[in-house]
Amino acid sequence: QVQLVESGGGLVQAGGSLRISCAASGRTFGTSAMAWFRQAPGKEREFVVSISRSGGSTVYADSVKGRFTISRDNAKNTVALEMKSLKPEDTAVYYCAAGPTYIYAEARRYDYWGQGTQVTVSS
Repeated sequence: QVQLVESGGGLVQAGGSLRISCAASGRTFGTSAMAWFRQAPGKEREFVVSISRSGGSTVYADSVKGRFTISRDNAKNTVALEMKSLKPEDTAVYYCAAGPTYIYAEARRYDYWGQGTQVTVSS
């Protein structure tokens, strides 16, 4: 079992930066790829980025490539998402997810989800 708690969301102006984090509890953290998904009002949940168990491999959605950076610290059981050059279309609830052995972009591959943290980008 893995419990995930996101933090760090908030309101930021377009062009600004924000860092959100996810703290995981449970002894399987290091054996799981991690990911961030997001869901805007009225839209389906979409993949943002995933990171491998070691942190050595990452996959980004095209919409955030070059602007977002994911990292993980297996010693601290945390994963973070650094977001720069934010756009109003980045506004969404951001969810941390865990579960699979390998990186996937499909939400159905992830067994554990946090409660989400709101990120709002004003224009």
